[in-house]
Amino acid sequence: MARAYARDCAARLLYARALGGDPIDDKSDILKAGLAEGEEAPGLDGGDKAYIAAMLDGVGETLDELDDWVEQYAVGWALERISKVDLSVLRLALFEMLHREDIPVNVSISEAVGLCNRFSTPESAAFVNGILGSVSRRLEEQ
Repeated sequence: MARAYARDCAARLLYARALGGDPIDDKSDILKAGLAEGEEAPGLDGGDKAYIAAMLDGVGETLDELDDWVEQYAVGWALERISKVDLSVLRLALFEMLHREDIPVNVSISEAVGLCNRFSTPESAAFVNGILGSVSRRLEEQ
């Protein structure tokens, strides 16, 4: 449960960043920044906070690479047309798939679809699932 919530926090922070929010430099405030008003944390430990920090840093450092993957597989969609929520979820999942060997690809895809179902639309969930499924098949071929 805690890793799923940590992923949720990371997606929210990436979304805030995509909207033009300031990058979060103080990693000790990561949990606070990822919580909605009145929301209580489910008890994230140091490993979960480290995961969030690693995702924020990693996505930031590989943003061009991640966006290239999105552009390649989002046929007929320019990055500017993809909702910021969906794009943030795609970036997070792609970073996990491409750069985190400790996270199974199917978990990254499943969690991304769940985040889209929670924060976006069923159509967005299908869109994200299609892109990530195509990337997954390409990675298996390599």
